[in-house]
Amino acid sequence: MPHPALAPDHVAFITGGAAGIGLAIARRLLEAGLTVVIADRDEAALAAARQALGAGERLTTLALDVADRGAMEAAAAKVFEAFGAVHVLVNNAGIQPGSSVLEAANWDRVLAVNLGGVVNGCQVFVPRMIEGGAGGIVINTGSKQGITTPPGDPAYNVAKAGVKVFTEALEHDLRNREGARITAHLLIPGFVFTGLTKGERTEKPAAAWTPEETADFMLESLERGDFYILCPDNDVPRALDEKRIAWAAGDIVENRPPLSRWHKDWAEPFKAYLARD
Repeated sequence: MPHPALAPDHVAFITGGAAGIGLAIARRLLEAGLTVVIADRDEAALAAARQALGAGERLTTLALDVADRGAMEAAAAKVFEAFGAVHVLVNNAGIQPGSSVLEAANWDRVLAVNLGGVVNGCQVFVPRMIEGGAGGIVINTGSKQGITTPPGDPAYNVAKAGVKVFTEALEHDLRNREGARITAHLLIPGFVFTGLTKGERTEKPAAAWTPEETADFMLESLERGDFYILCPDNDVPRALDEKRIAWAAGDIVENRPPLSRWHKDWAEPFKAYLARD
C-alpha cells in the first residue's frame, strides 16, 4: 500500500524540484494526485519544469534559495496560507561544484545549500506540519558519499554526512514526540544521470539510473517503511553497497588508516573482502 501521506489532494513541497531527482519525484507525486510545490533557485529551470509537468493548478513553482533562512520562512508562510497543510516535505536541493581539503573555494556555499538547506527546510516546515496534526513524511536527500566519504570532494562529503546525521536525529525526535504523526527518511541515491552528475556527457552511461527509477525506488521503499532508502544502480547492487559501507565503518573498529579502501597498502585486503560470500 502507498504511504498514507502520499494521498490524492495532499500537498508536497520539494526543493531542488526543477530538475533531476526532484523533478522526477514531483512527476510521480502529481501522477498520484497530490498538489505539488517545487522550489528551485533557477527560475528558467522552474519555467521549463512547469512546461514539462503540465499539471495545471495542482503544480506551483517557487523561486527559492534554500540557504536563505528568511526566504525559507517566507516560502513556508506562502505555502501554508495557500494550501493549509504540507504532508510531504522533500529537502532535495544540492550543488556539487567541487572542493579540496585545504582550499576555501566552494566550501561555504556547499555547506550552506547541501546541509543548511536541509536544516532550514526541516526547522521551518516540520513544526508547522506537527502543529497541523496531519500525518506526513520528510525525505532528505543524502548521498553514499556522505557514508563512505571517498576522496575527491570533501565539502560535498561533509555536507552529505551532516544530512545523514541530522535526518537520523530528526527521526529519533519525531518518533518520541507526542502527537507527531510524521516520519523522516534518508534518500541515498546511487549513480543517477542528472545535471549534477553528467559532466560533459550527453548520453546516460549504462551504469546510471534515471531520476525516474530513483523516484520509483524511493516510493517503493516508503511503502516498506524504510528509513535508509539505499538505492542501487545498474552497476552497484545493494550487496556491494553493504560491503562498502561495512568496510568504511570497519576502519574505526579495526583501527585501520582512514579511507583505507583507497590506501595502497589496503587495496588487496579490500579486494579479498569484496570476494567473500
